[in-house]
Amino acid sequence: MNKCIVLFFLLIACNPVKQTTSTMAIIPFDYQGHRGCRGLMPENTVPAMLKAIDLGVTTLETDAIITKDKKVILSHEPFFNHEITTKPNGVIVSEAEEKSLNIYQMTYDEVKRFDVGLKPHARFPNQTKLSIAKPLLADMIDAAEQYTKAKRKQPIHYNIETKSQSTTDNQYHPAPAEFVELLVSVIQSKNIANRVTIQSFDIRTLQYLHQKYPSIKTALLIEDFDKTSLEEQLVQLGFIPTVYSPHFSLVNPSLIQQCVNKKMQIIPWTVNDLPTIQRLKAMGVNGIISDYPNLFNQ
Repeated sequence: MNKCIVLFFLLIACNPVKQTTSTMAIIPFDYQGHRGCRGLMPENTVPAMLKAIDLGVTTLETDAIITKDKKVILSHEPFFNHEITTKPNGVIVSEAEEKSLNIYQMTYDEVKRFDVGLKPHARFPNQTKLSIAKPLLADMIDAAEQYTKAKRKQPIHYNIETKSQSTTDNQYHPAPAEFVELLVSVIQSKNIANRVTIQSFDIRTLQYLHQKYPSIKTALLIEDFDKTSLEEQLVQLGFIPTVYSPHFSLVNPSLIQQCVNKKMQIIPWTVNDLPTIQRLKAMGVNGIISDYPNLFNQ
């Protein structure tokens, strides 16, 4: 045998490849459309989700809140955000009044009267504008499932955030147990539990979900380290979630290796430029959440 070949195999045997996310993970890279595709369509609406599917996302990222009549709907805030909302009388919602428009104190029939797609979005000028209301989670799932089948695409996955915090329990949303039960009820009724991840900054909802529905995947959202390490965050949570989801600015090779060691996927949010997407992919993250899923094709 050629001496160079022998030397090559000896070097491999003596220096095994260090495990990375790419060698650890069998699952494909996860391309997630943030609020559907907020950079291109009105956020958290059915058209935004269908556009994201057209752009090839593997997961639809969205937010869930609860109405007065216990309906689960898509909304980033439990009130009508002034950046996107027009009132039923045609007047734009002001920043001063937005928090008084508490969706948890409205029935869904009342919620549907507010438009969240016509007002130009100052931070997302490329959005296509259309008259649209906040949809029921159930209706969005139905639309996404039918659309993927009609387009003969792979079944879509869902990453749903519980929008809650301890300071506003029973004011803007139910307490964690009721919130999770209402959300899981919709998920189970649609037979998609194996394609759903529940994410949250509110560890209480993740803890309840893990205890009551351990087969449903979880994602811990992190905005900053706030003097707590990943280890401390996991101690507070009390279990290892499926996904660790930090703001993209927190990601570095050390953090990725810590997630590999814990057998957690790491999927940062929200990455809206191509060079950063490419850099994070090269670094070894398991997925990307972006307002502009059209960038994924580049």
